[in-house]
Amino acid sequence: MFTKEIYIARRALLKQKVGDGLILLFGNNDSPNNYPANTYRFRQDSNFLYYFGLRREGLVGVIDIDNDKEYIFGDDIDIDDIIWYGFVPSVKELAEDVGVSSSAPTSQLKVIIDSAIAQKRKIHFVPQCRHDLMIQLSDLIGIHPLSTKENASVKLIKTIVEMRAIKKPEEIAELKDAAEIGYLMHTAAMKTCRPGVSEKYVAGIIEGIAMSLGDRYSFQSILSMHGEIQHGYPSHTPMEAGRLMLCDAGAESKENYCSDNTRVTPISGTFTSMQRDIYAAVESAHDWVIENAKPGVKWLDMHLGACTIITEHLKAIGLMKGNTEDAVRAGAHAMFMPHGLGHMMGMDVHDMEGLGQNYVGFDDEVQPSTQFGLNCLRCGRRLQKGFVMTDEPGVYFIPHLIDLWKSQGMHKDFINYDSVEPFRDFGGIRLEDDIIITENGCEIVGDKIIPYHINDVEEYIKNNK
Repeated sequence: MFTKEIYIARRALLKQKVGDGLILLFGNNDSPNNYPANTYRFRQDSNFLYYFGLRREGLVGVIDIDNDKEYIFGDDIDIDDIIWYGFVPSVKELAEDVGVSSSAPTSQLKVIIDSAIAQKRKIHFVPQCRHDLMIQLSDLIGIHPLSTKENASVKLIKTIVEMRAIKKPEEIAELKDAAEIGYLMHTAAMKTCRPGVSEKYVAGIIEGIAMSLGDRYSFQSILSMHGEIQHGYPSHTPMEAGRLMLCDAGAESKENYCSDNTRVTPISGTFTSMQRDIYAAVESAHDWVIENAKPGVKWLDMHLGACTIITEHLKAIGLMKGNTEDAVRAGAHAMFMPHGLGHMMGMDVHDMEGLGQNYVGFDDEVQPSTQFGLNCLRCGRRLQKGFVMTDEPGVYFIPHLIDLWKSQGMHKDFINYDSVEPFRDFGGIRLEDDIIITENGCEIVGDKIIPYHINDVEEYIKNNK
């Protein structure tokens, strides 16, 4: 937990920017796995965590702007809980730890909400992703549980996005801690990768590193020989010589700030010439973004610039043809890169995505596209100092997508389908680093960069087997 003063200052700024009404921020409850007593490992809601810093389940924070009061609602534990889980400070003590002077049992929350409704005061809340909280919110304010998204406060959403998007020094320090753990995870994966070892085994090792050094892994690890599957989760399948292992994984720091990196390792220890050609295209796009991302530049332009570089490389290999600018404008490259360049990073690995991607990644100047591939770009707005983004271009060969586009004659003026055929079983390559936007440019988060240049990867594997 950060200092009490940080949370007090965050809430004070939130009140100032929202202006009036009652702000309602739910913490998470325990979530059952396969039966009530066997719960998933608890993770606090990120918005609650940002403004209140408390990790106990079953808490709700209320900020009464009009009366300048703050509350933590929750129930104290009883002796049965103490026997099984140990002693936990009272809700009153937890509230005082983060500078909140008032606390009350959960049953009293409806009293304050009913009073605000009777006074026709604005009640600000954000969309909920958990159904138990949708139901709790429904009971409190009288709307259908599934209508919480459309009834959420746009003013509160935009204010939270504005505040959380700019990372402060204490947050950057946590992101660097997460990056340090991410470095250890990915280098362990590179060391362990070899023919006969299962994807699941490697994933277990790296997730164990995240659990032992930080709070947890920041998302379910993507680790597969089938890198063409965007979320290729690990199986017990043994890895095969000659193929590539794509590992997309990250850690959460002790304060729940995330890292997110992707590396591709040749399972046999060295890249084939075909693999080198595709890898070089992704590597060039990745590095171009680091060289050009800076305040004032639209992330949409970073995405299109990376796509242009990839298209040029694929033309040189013979997989694409025609005018590069026309091909990118038409979206022909999206058969090979059907996702966006990257997303915001912070306490959520897709930072604040639950608030609505249009509010997080777009604005009046830059709106989402409906074009295939470009419609998966999670952020297009202009960069600001303090933004943390993922830089993650990729090239993939997805057999079903190739067959579909070929059968429809999609972009036949830009794609050499006959030349694509030998790559059908290639898999995919993605390179991903977290970058922080600085005063005049950007830099990779963390003091150690996971090897990713072709020769560096092969050298690292050679020296660490």
